[in-house]
Amino acid sequence: MNQEFILALGEIEREKGVDKEIIFEALESAMISSYKKNFGSAQNVDVEMNRETGDVALYALKEVVGNEDLTDSNLEITLSDAQAINASYQLGDTVRIRLEPENFGRIAAQTAKQVVIQRIKDAERDVIFEDYTDRENEIITGEVRRVSNRNVFFDLGKTEALLPFQEQIPGEHYGQGERFKLLLLEVRRTPKGPQVILSRSHPNLIKRLFEMEVPEILDGVVEIYSIAREAGSRTKIAVFSKDPSIDPLGACVGFKGNRVKAIVDQLYNEKIDIVIYEKDIAEFIANALSPSKVVEVFIKEREKEALVVVPDYQLSLAIGKEGQNARLAAKLTNWKIDIKSESQFADFLEEENLTKEELKQQFAEASKIDEFLEDLDQEDQEDNLETDLEDDSNLEVEDATEEMEEDEDQTIDSEDE
Repeated sequence: MNQEFILALGEIEREKGVDKEIIFEALESAMISSYKKNFGSAQNVDVEMNRETGDVALYALKEVVGNEDLTDSNLEITLSDAQAINASYQLGDTVRIRLEPENFGRIAAQTAKQVVIQRIKDAERDVIFEDYTDRENEIITGEVRRVSNRNVFFDLGKTEALLPFQEQIPGEHYGQGERFKLLLLEVRRTPKGPQVILSRSHPNLIKRLFEMEVPEILDGVVEIYSIAREAGSRTKIAVFSKDPSIDPLGACVGFKGNRVKAIVDQLYNEKIDIVIYEKDIAEFIANALSPSKVVEVFIKEREKEALVVVPDYQLSLAIGKEGQNARLAAKLTNWKIDIKSESQFADFLEEENLTKEELKQQFAEASKIDEFLEDLDQEDQEDNLETDLEDDSNLEVEDATEEMEEDEDQTIDSEDE
């Protein structure tokens, strides 16, 4: 060890963020193990490294025992031998004896190299873990490095990240060297270091892309209420504006559709429907079924179910290919949606022997009953709470009364005595 080594540690501390003291302590511990391994020693040994010069000193640690009590010369030293070194030693003290084994300098240098390399690796792993953990759920750009067993590995610059098969957009091709925008889904600690998990199919990828392309969303003027996505095929996104003067739909679409087109280009031409969120659930459901027109919506609040009537010629559009439009609308609103054409609705009314007004009345009464039941449930809970409190207070009074009676009995007993 020499001054160059100390200077090198200082450089490592600055570049890698590894505290020199941590390396010194690791080196001392590793050298003790290395000494015992290479010299087959059963001694208690200690290593000290000079923090200024890098000089290494090796010591054997021995306990001072009586001259007749010596059992292991590797671990113990007699009182007379100890006092020959220093007259102040007493029984039970620990003597430090300097060791000068051959070739220990070479062994120390090799150990130092291994420890420093390992500490640098550990530090880099910690830096990567902390860096990418702070960026979870954010957009990150990566370059395809390789594809293995349907999993894609991306080069992020500092580390390699994994895009699992289940997080890929179905049908999307990942060619080596191509660059993609991805959602940083999760960072895991593994024995081989941090593992960064990416996603191209998660709904939050859509959210982050809109935040990048639409300044009004990033500023919080326009907000995303919910997203329903079937990656690679179609996405529905519900938005609303806090500022009445700003059209949330226009803000997201952009001039001549340039904003939404920029997002679609990042998503393997996935179709995106942008709809307006309304507090009125009937209006929101009607909007969610876009591009289909809606004639009327009947809702049941408690069951979160809706019956939607659409024009005959738009029934297939409302349902969508393989039910996709209706399915995404249900996910977007978090309501169960039953869609009927006007002719189907008329047949339904005839079968049930109802008029439209009577059906509306039924739905309205069902909603009122639901509200009544909810109020009743709440009242029952409040009554139960009051009863519990009364019971608790009664118990406390009974307990206090019993204690008072016991005290009185004890007083009477003492007086009798």
